[in-house]
Amino acid sequence: MKEKKKVVNLVWMKRDIRTQDHAALEAAEQAQLPYLIVYLFEPSLLAYPDSSLRHHQFIYHSLADANKTLQVFNRSIQIFYTEATLFFEFLLNHFDLKSVFSYQESGIKLTWDRDQKVMGILKKNKVYWHQFQKGGVIRGMNNRKNWDHVWLKDIAIPPIKNIFTQNDQPPFNHPFSLPPTLESTFIEVTPHLQAAGETQAWKYLISFTNDRGKNYHKMISKPLESRKSCGRISPYLSWGNLSVKQAMHHVSDHTNFEKHKRAFGGLMTRLKWHCHFIQKFEVECDYETLCINRGYESLIRVENNNHLLAWQSGRTGFPLVDACMRCLHTTGWINFRMRAMLVSLLCHHLDQDWRTGVYHLAQLFLDYEPGIHYPQFQMQAGTTGINTVRIYNPVKQSYEHDPEGIFIKKWVPELVNVPTPFIHEPYKMNHFDQSCCGIEMGADYPFPIVNLEESGKIAREKIWGHRKGKKVKKESQRILKTHVRKQ
Repeated sequence: MKEKKKVVNLVWMKRDIRTQDHAALEAAEQAQLPYLIVYLFEPSLLAYPDSSLRHHQFIYHSLADANKTLQVFNRSIQIFYTEATLFFEFLLNHFDLKSVFSYQESGIKLTWDRDQKVMGILKKNKVYWHQFQKGGVIRGMNNRKNWDHVWLKDIAIPPIKNIFTQNDQPPFNHPFSLPPTLESTFIEVTPHLQAAGETQAWKYLISFTNDRGKNYHKMISKPLESRKSCGRISPYLSWGNLSVKQAMHHVSDHTNFEKHKRAFGGLMTRLKWHCHFIQKFEVECDYETLCINRGYESLIRVENNNHLLAWQSGRTGFPLVDACMRCLHTTGWINFRMRAMLVSLLCHHLDQDWRTGVYHLAQLFLDYEPGIHYPQFQMQAGTTGINTVRIYNPVKQSYEHDPEGIFIKKWVPELVNVPTPFIHEPYKMNHFDQSCCGIEMGADYPFPIVNLEESGKIAREKIWGHRKGKKVKKESQRILKTHVRKQ
């Protein structure tokens, strides 16, 4: 006689690795059936060019942190190393699966295609899949009418207080364990990156509202000072250790809100922008691979691999640019303005296609969020046709936001002895000046790879000239109709 399969439900975690304000976990508890909680390390996603070891380590340690919370209930998030379709086929062969609970994922097309295949498998086997809305992002929208109103209404609902029952079922055996050599790299903790997990997320958020965030609005663009005064919760939002709703309610309800209203309000505004950009990507994930304004597909760029490599490695000869890139390589974080400056230099001054650098920064950003990364990258690259084109002068940014060169000297040690008057433009030192501070330009540190005045002039003429094209104008109207928020 064939053994009867055990009836279970499933919580599939993706970019929502936390134990509180978690709708999928709440639904599983309310269903009053035994349930499994799983995370899938999918080989196809691990190998995708937007992915990097720092992301995998962050996810792994986020899962470990969540499991510390869950262990008192004899529960855990089980880790699998396999494609989602293979996992669900295996699960259906061994269990009587009734329901799957997860959050909607506004990810790259690969994840969308994966979800469609999984949906087909579940439908065929009559399994109910409830995908919960995430962060006020609405699936199926074809314009932004009333989006702000709906978002505010959703965010006003208090975060879920998850309560867990005791689990009496042991973890089940499966053939999809992480290969030991791979797991060993995930277990490692890379120095200088923010520590992962729900516990750390709350430490950062609480320290912001208790004291760190009081100068947020004043220091937000400073490459050095912003490292302390900014929220620094972006990695936790990206991987779901913290929900936008949790952050919004914590900041708005804090006793320091009235005292630091401008600073706290600034963070709350950016939490809304966070969802606004993800909504753009949810509607149109082509942001990842194509110019969202198709008129810019015909914009001719001058391919220069040497320029690209100099930009990637922080050897452009522009101290603030190089400091930011090297800082990213080590820490995984710089502020918004510095990110915009990096993209601007690549696409405008170096005249490179935005796609040549988009995955490089995706890999470096510890807080990589597809829904923010690709729309923002294109906005800074000037390929939307509707946003103001900002061509940042990195020397001007350097004088304004790192006047003493402290950030530069920290991340570009070749320039540590360069006096302040030359730190933003060390190439202006004569041979005597160079010998006095022990540096030889062109050998120890490169000369600028482009002339900013000339490259800026060419970039302005190119990008603004192209904007006048018929296809760009036609596409701009479509983008305005689809993506601009209508109250």
